[in-house]
Amino acid sequence: MNDARRCPICGAPVPPEALVCPSCHSLLPETIPDSAPAETPSVAPVPSAAPPAPSAAPPAPTPPRASPRPVAHRTVAPAANPFAAELGRRLNRIASWAEGAQPLGVTVPRLPAWAEEAARTAPNPEPWAEVVRGIERIAQRRIVSAIEEWEKRTKSRLTRLEAYAVDSRLEREQIEDTLHAARTGDVPQALSTFQQVERVVALKERHLDQAREELERVIALLRDMQALGVEPPQDPAEVADDLESELRAGKLASLKQQIRALRLQAVNRLKAGLPKYISEYGDYLLEERTHGIATELEATELARGAREFFHGHPEAGLRRLRALQQRHGTPPSHSVRGAARAR
Repeated sequence: MNDARRCPICGAPVPPEALVCPSCHSLLPETIPDSAPAETPSVAPVPSAAPPAPSAAPPAPTPPRASPRPVAHRTVAPAANPFAAELGRRLNRIASWAEGAQPLGVTVPRLPAWAEEAARTAPNPEPWAEVVRGIERIAQRRIVSAIEEWEKRTKSRLTRLEAYAVDSRLEREQIEDTLHAARTGDVPQALSTFQQVERVVALKERHLDQAREELERVIALLRDMQALGVEPPQDPAEVADDLESELRAGKLASLKQQIRALRLQAVNRLKAGLPKYISEYGDYLLEERTHGIATELEATELARGAREFFHGHPEAGLRRLRALQQRHGTPPSHSVRGAARAR
C-alpha cells in the first residue's frame, strides 16, 4: 500500500504539509487518507486473518466542504389583531341600527373608512374600542329620542282609530315594549317591534281612510244628482247619517255593502235621467248662442261630462256637469221643475 497522500479531486500525490493540490490547485481538507486509490479496484481485497487494531485504522475520509447555500428569508405574517373581528362585528351592528332607524328619521354616526382601517391594524386597539363604544352610545340616545317622539304621534293615531271602534290594545302594549327595549340597550328588538307596529297601524288607517273616501264619494254622487234634478235613490242627508254611524261603529264590511248598493241604484237612475238633462242643457246653450252669447266653452264642458258618464265614470261626469251648472246656471225647465218640487 502506498503511503503517499493523494488529492481527493484529481488523485495526484500531495505532500503531507500541502494545503492546495499542486496539480489541480484544489483546496485540500485538513485530513486526507494516506491511501486513496485513483480507481475503484474490480476485485475486493481479501481481509487479513486478524483485523487491525482500532487505533491503527486510517481515519475516515472527510468529504470536501461545499460552499454554503444562501438561506431564503421567510416573511413572517404578523399575528392577527384579535380586536379586528370584534370591531367588524360591532360596526356591522351599528350599520344595522342605521338601516332600521331610517323610518324614524334618525342619522346614526358611522366610523370613517380610514379610521376603520386604522382601528383594525392598531397595535393598541383600546382607544379605538372606546371610540366605537362612544358611537354606540350616541346612536342609542338618538334612537331612544326618536322612538319617544314616535310614541306620541302613534298614540294620537291610535286614538283616532279607536274613535271608529278599531281595537288597538295590542299596538299600545307593543309601543311600551319598544320603548323599554330601546332604553335598556336592546336596540335591534326595539327597531323590529317599531316596524311591526308601524305596519299594522298604517294598514288599519288605510282601511279606515278607504271606507271614509267611499262614503264621501257616494254622498257627493247623491247630492250632485239632486242638484241636477235627477231624483237620488235616498235622501243624501239621511244616508250620510246612517253611513257615518256604521263607520263609527267599525262595521266596515256592512258599510261597504251599503255603499255598493247605493251606488248601483244611483247609476241606474242616472242612466235613465241624465241623457234628458244633457239634451235639455244642450238646447239651453244653443238658444243662448242664437241670442249672441258665446257658449263654446260650456258646450265643450257639457260634452266632456257626458263622455265621462257614458265611459263608466259617473262621479267624474257628474262633477263636471255640476260645476257647469254652478258656473253657467240651470236651464229654465229644470228651474221650473225644481221650484214645483220645492212647493
